[in-house]
Amino acid sequence: MTALILIDVQRGFDDPRAGKRNNPAAESNIKTLLDAWTTAGQPLVLVRHDSLFKGSPLEQGTPGARFKPELDGAEPDLMFTKHVNSAFHGAVDLHQWLTAKGINRIVLAGIQTNMCVETTARVGGNLGYEVHVALDATFTFDQAGPDGTVLTADELSRATATNLHGGGFATVTSTQEVLTLLG
Repeated sequence: MTALILIDVQRGFDDPRAGKRNNPAAESNIKTLLDAWTTAGQPLVLVRHDSLFKGSPLEQGTPGARFKPELDGAEPDLMFTKHVNSAFHGAVDLHQWLTAKGINRIVLAGIQTNMCVETTARVGGNLGYEVHVALDATFTFDQAGPDGTVLTADELSRATATNLHGGGFATVTSTQEVLTLLG
């Protein structure tokens, strides 16, 4: 079995305060994955980031914390919240749940590429999972470094792909390639 883990696909990321994003096709690709997993009857996990910071676009209980419309009608096998980057450190012990289900391969998609998706991939790789990241089913935002230099969202996505691939944490792939895992 292969579990699809959709990370932080939330309305709060549409807030203009988030800045300039990349990959306008991400939501469509996320929906393609969701539909394929549902049709195949493979395990689906939805993870939501509930920020503990007052005024955050993802603040728990606000409209921004809700899932994006692409997830409407989804019937996950597991849904839980988290307050940190990795889905493996949420309100549910994801590692324990996957192990109990005999799942050793996971596909990751969602928001943000270089934050929660990358962190979850790294932890999953460290835990021994066969991790696949559908990079075209993720997006992120331009971000300034400590010296004020801004990296574009596309540069950050490429860096994530390089980090995950070069570090052996995950196979970085596309939505269409991931669909072949459903065989």
